[in-house]
Amino acid sequence: MQLVVARIGRAHGIKGEVTVEVRTDEPELRLAPGAVLATEPASTGPLTIESGRVHSGRLLLRFEGVADRTAAEALRNTLLIAEIDPDELPEEEDEYYDHQLIDLDVVTEDGTEVGRITEISHLPSQDLFIVERSDGSEVMIPFVEEIVTEIDLAEQKAVIAPPPGLIDDRAEIASSREESGDDKA
Repeated sequence: MQLVVARIGRAHGIKGEVTVEVRTDEPELRLAPGAVLATEPASTGPLTIESGRVHSGRLLLRFEGVADRTAAEALRNTLLIAEIDPDELPEEEDEYYDHQLIDLDVVTEDGTEVGRITEISHLPSQDLFIVERSDGSEVMIPFVEEIVTEIDLAEQKAVIAPPPGLIDDRAEIASSREESGDDKA
């Protein structure tokens, strides 16, 4: 099974290093020197990581055969893809790979069916489940502990406790103004 682990950014310096946008919780495992990664587009790879370092909070990688800035810049926006065993699980108990979550049924705590997870969107602040409803519409559900209360891989379901308005149009509207008995016209 293939897993996108990073996206190559701009070249850094003149010796072939590139910045990378990490898309894995295990960069020390997936982006280690010696790792051979497939690419998208496939024509730019496979790429073998020669070295890596952190500079000003960003991960910099150098690939075998990429020796200068021009070659590094040609890799910009390339996705790096690791081959993983589908049975492999993340190290932490409450962590999941995207492929484990895709196609899970989403239900509320009272058992009401919401839909099926079709995609995971990884945003800087949090991840979102993209859930397709039975009518074909989509709803986005933040993958946070307060909303996603349980992931049951054996039962192939994600249980949610959605706040009002997240999956329906019945949002609670709170006013910051106190209501008074005086209606002045």
